[in-house]
Amino acid sequence: MTGQVRFLWLAVFALGAMLVNSTGIWVMYRNKEWAEKNKEYFMCFAAGMLIASPLIAAFSEAIELHQNAGLAALLGFVFMFFSNKFIKYKTKKEVLAFGITALEGIGLHSLLDGIIYTVTFNVSVLTGVIAGLGLVVHEFAEGVITFSILVQGGIEDRKAFLYAFLVASLTTPLGAFLAFPLVSTLSGPILGLALGFVVGVLIYVSASHILPEASAHEKKHSYLAFVAGIALAILILLCE
Repeated sequence: MTGQVRFLWLAVFALGAMLVNSTGIWVMYRNKEWAEKNKEYFMCFAAGMLIASPLIAAFSEAIELHQNAGLAALLGFVFMFFSNKFIKYKTKKEVLAFGITALEGIGLHSLLDGIIYTVTFNVSVLTGVIAGLGLVVHEFAEGVITFSILVQGGIEDRKAFLYAFLVASLTTPLGAFLAFPLVSTLSGPILGLALGFVVGVLIYVSASHILPEASAHEKKHSYLAFVAGIALAILILLCE
């Protein structure tokens, strides 16, 4: 697969993520009640995709490229764990800066999403598509959450819409396009370690962030959305 083809796939998913995230922000801006009522279903579906996709596709490819990819996955998980702890610590200690701290965490997370697209598509189109679909789906709920945080922090709706777009939507393609020149030059073994790290990040985001948030406000049959996310990841793999 040529660099141009990889970049084209990367651009489609990174810009698609920005579009879906922006849609979540827009829906929240225009219809807060509906978005709040249904966001758990989107989050559960995304969680299913983000747990299944790295385990059934990306992780095996990472191991083939480097035998220590499992250690890299552990490092990715631990990195996200302590990053989250740090953000929570700052939030509790700096009550007045809650909105800024929360947005910092979301911005870093979205930037990392863009880098994940770059790494996975440099391994293979299938790996990129499977991981990318889960990431794109969770962008809608992330847009809803970002807008909600800003409004709760006292930001006026129109400004909240703009700030949410800059922090949560635009950062994903920015991270992808900035990382592409570097990631595309990595050797197979290094790419395997990078992919392993990504696997750990994706599992953490799903199991420790999205699912608990959805479970805290669980809706009737929301578990079916989780199973549907897993089923879609498996279906894509079978269609390879």
